[in-house]
Amino acid sequence: MKLIKSLKSMISSTMILTFIFSTLSIAFLGIITYEATKASVKVTQSGETQVVRTHTNTIEELLNELGVTPQPNDELSHELTQPIQYGMGVEYIASKSINVSINQDTNEFHTTVSTVGKFLDEQEIELKEHDEVSHDSSDQIQDEMELSIQQATQVTLSDGGDKQEVWTTASTVGEFLNEENLELNKFDELNVNKEDPLSDENKVTITRIEKVTDIVKENIDYTVVTKKDDSLLEGKEEVVTSGEQGKVTKEYEITIKNGEESERELINEEVEKESKNEVVALGTKQKETPNPVRTSTPATASAKSSGSSKEAVSYSEDSGSKTLQMNATAYTADCAGCSGVTATGIDLNSNPNKKVVAVDPNVIPLGSTVWVEGYGTAVAGDTGGAIQGNKIDVHVPSKSQAYGFGRKSVQVKVLD
Repeated sequence: MKLIKSLKSMISSTMILTFIFSTLSIAFLGIITYEATKASVKVTQSGETQVVRTHTNTIEELLNELGVTPQPNDELSHELTQPIQYGMGVEYIASKSINVSINQDTNEFHTTVSTVGKFLDEQEIELKEHDEVSHDSSDQIQDEMELSIQQATQVTLSDGGDKQEVWTTASTVGEFLNEENLELNKFDELNVNKEDPLSDENKVTITRIEKVTDIVKENIDYTVVTKKDDSLLEGKEEVVTSGEQGKVTKEYEITIKNGEESERELINEEVEKESKNEVVALGTKQKETPNPVRTSTPATASAKSSGSSKEAVSYSEDSGSKTLQMNATAYTADCAGCSGVTATGIDLNSNPNKKVVAVDPNVIPLGSTVWVEGYGTAVAGDTGGAIQGNKIDVHVPSKSQAYGFGRKSVQVKVLD
């Protein structure tokens, strides 16, 4: 009995071990079979490659299994619905966000390229030589990168008359002036506003303006005053009181634009010394002569002198002198078209106080000594296109005196 019980126990143990062994074998074979049925796929993500064994059916399921959710701008080598095949290679590149500012105009881009240079090529953004970029072309693209581009413009700059072409990335005229270290002084003028935007057509012109003071000391010419003297023979004159020039100080404000005087304004005038009139006595005493005084009509005098002038000259002759009533004006050496040298060679530029009268040689011979009422003794040493007949033009040192002389009828005596 005991033997039988021992045999039954051994048989039971053997059966249990056989069952356990069989179960384990089946499980092992199942595992081997499951693993053997997996597809082997080579997956590359952002440049890193790994071999993945999977039972998924599509690319989308494979990526989900890897924890990857593709975005619209990501780069994928296969369609998401494409079936998984053994040994296939799948490449996936996640896109990165990049904010690009071009001349303060900002836009967001998504890209899968690796460097700034490749991104600029991808977006067909062309850079010129003088443009400024916040990153080098070799810099790696980072997610949410801020890329700034300042496009350069060529500006025509004229500063105080000096002109040049300047490249700049400034956006306004004010920024450009600061970039070039250009400061405007109190009186300087700018042709555009500092707030104006810059473009390739901009011309920035700075007119440099200075205001300076010029103090000039001038002489004041004296006036010749005549008085009749019946104790002197007619035609004779005698200086009773000599004239004296006065002194005046004039203060001018001068505006200088780009180094050249553009305006001169008299702002103050102070007389330091008044001029003193010269008093000349004119003889009125008639010389006794057996010959009667002969007078010629204007027409006769004109006919004697030229035979062609139609202007009337009134004069009387006695004792070799000739007295004429003439229309007088005044001129200066620096008048328009004047050289400063008279018809007889007198240099009025070097002799500004020289008393010279422009005459019609047909009426008063050149070189004659004449006395002009209100002007004094002078030489008939010049001519003029408008000086014909009973006209004379007396020389004075300054334009103000010429304007002051005006146009008047005076008595003229030809002394020799």
